[in-house]
Amino acid sequence: MSKFLHTKYSSLTPYDTTEETESLKGYIRLNTNELPFPPSPLSLVYAHKASESMNYYPDPECSQLAGKIAEMMSVKPSEIVFGNGSDEILNFLFMAFCEKGAAFPNITYSFYKILAKFHGVDYILVPLKNFRVEPSYYKDVKGRTIFIANPNAPTGLALSLKELEEIINSNPESLVVIDEAYVDFGAESAVSLIHEHDNVIITRTFSKSRSMAGARLGWCMTNEALAQDIRNIKNTLTPYNINAMTQAAALGALKDDEYTRRNINMICRTRDNMKTRLQEMGFEVTDSCTNFLFARHETVSGEKIFTALKKYRIMIRHFTNPPAISDYNRITIGTPEQMQIMLEVLKGIIKNASE
Repeated sequence: MSKFLHTKYSSLTPYDTTEETESLKGYIRLNTNELPFPPSPLSLVYAHKASESMNYYPDPECSQLAGKIAEMMSVKPSEIVFGNGSDEILNFLFMAFCEKGAAFPNITYSFYKILAKFHGVDYILVPLKNFRVEPSYYKDVKGRTIFIANPNAPTGLALSLKELEEIINSNPESLVVIDEAYVDFGAESAVSLIHEHDNVIITRTFSKSRSMAGARLGWCMTNEALAQDIRNIKNTLTPYNINAMTQAAALGALKDDEYTRRNINMICRTRDNMKTRLQEMGFEVTDSCTNFLFARHETVSGEKIFTALKKYRIMIRHFTNPPAISDYNRITIGTPEQMQIMLEVLKGIIKNASE
């Protein structure tokens, strides 16, 4: 830390990308919830065409993209705001709507806590109940903005629309942000609720089901008044935050929905098969609605499994905090071939640990 850094940033704990950005060439990457499939061929064609006009600034409103998403999601283009990944959208939301504080689960996406600390937002951690978000626990947040990942990460569990509405209805003075990063893998989208309630924001991303994690594109959907608030902040800080090639690639991906659906179906089938195989090996596995599994073994620690797999150049995600999940690992679903390799290695690890 230099002597010039503002004191308010001296105690920051950045998001840890060590195991995501280190050289992983030759590794089977089951640690960052990326899809193992390349982007849609059509998205690559669109991106290449857009690269011919890089001498011009991109469309700050992502108009073509907004029009296509509006058509697909039954919303208006004016109800959509784009971000450089959904993390940027979340950053805008913490800036704009957390004057009275924030509330989110004690086991969830770690970026919520990081953003709260960065912006000096007072926050409360709401406990899970059997690893599930419990709507009744959110009845006394005193106007704080509520952040719910649905499905939740790293547990993989999802709430129904009825359960989400219980949270929304019991907090009319709070905004409820529903983070749907993984919704395409088995949960029901709550986007319809933005037209039934004036305190709902839905965030989405192209990083997961559309194989565009490297392009960095997310968006939110909400009523026009809230969308304009978010857009004002975006246009003040980063009016050209989505580059032209990313916009074009995303439009191509949306027009090639059959490719996306085929990949999602493959991931879901592989996930369900993997869950059964792990259970046969003595693992406890949650009912995931995502492209990952959250699992612990009945006798072998999560840390030991993580460390042993890494020696075989297989990366999964291990958590040490909070302690309640320290025996669990989050396993991204790769190709069937990648998962079979992992299973074979895992069998040897479990066998050696029991001898």
